[in-house]
Amino acid sequence: MSNTIYLEYNFKVEPVQPASDILIAELGEVEFESFVETEDGVQAYIKKEDWYPNILDDLHILTNPLFNIDYDFVEIEQENWNATWESNFNPIQVGQQCIIRAPFHEKPEVDYDIIIEPKMSFGTGHHETTHMMLQHILDHDFTGKSILDMGSGTGVLAILAAMKGASDVDAIDIDNWCYQNAKENVDRNNCSHINVYEGTADLLVDQKYDIIIANINRNILLEDIPAYVKCLKNAGILFLSGFYKEDIPQISERCEAVGLKFKKNLEKNNWVAVKYVF
Repeated sequence: MSNTIYLEYNFKVEPVQPASDILIAELGEVEFESFVETEDGVQAYIKKEDWYPNILDDLHILTNPLFNIDYDFVEIEQENWNATWESNFNPIQVGQQCIIRAPFHEKPEVDYDIIIEPKMSFGTGHHETTHMMLQHILDHDFTGKSILDMGSGTGVLAILAAMKGASDVDAIDIDNWCYQNAKENVDRNNCSHINVYEGTADLLVDQKYDIIIANINRNILLEDIPAYVKCLKNAGILFLSGFYKEDIPQISERCEAVGLKFKKNLEKNNWVAVKYVF
């Protein structure tokens, strides 16, 4: 596969929070697909083929007088991503049981040691949504369960589900680089019963799962929740993240319309990860 050209935007943000979280959410709506949070802002990545000159015109945060945001951008190739993330990627600990780390980090003494090389994929555990979804997985029994991870990114959520005893796991992402990266990380963690697919919710035909995990964004979730419910077994669980606390009523309304019931949510810096049951 030839190297894809990406644009790397470097945003300097004042104040860093909550502006960085808002910025990431708005960039995600206009095809930016990977983010690295820095001390003074955000690095954001978009495929050159998806970019257009006025792509930032609809970002409300850039004209918000409460924030001061400057940015520039450069072209990079995928092969240069390793240098970027190695310089920024520190191990992430989730509770007392789980650590997500790179191969060059020291091996820890924990129950779930997940090794990833994220490359251009989302899902290192640094972002609040991924971290909270990992917490949900740690807090639930996955033994013998069938699992779907939608918008799987690096595959880290699917990998933890498999490590917690899931009998079979499907991981789906629309992006080819995420698909390739998740396959690499699945192999790296010896999770042979995870099946990785490239595509959308259109792939969900006649499958049935005990638990579905979807960490994407609000608009995609609102569109795809009915497709998820069709794949849930009786008493199935749906974990959703990728949106803010103020989005819960809209998400819950959509879920309740197709027979799901709200159970609980985790919250971190106004991001949430919500549990629904069928």
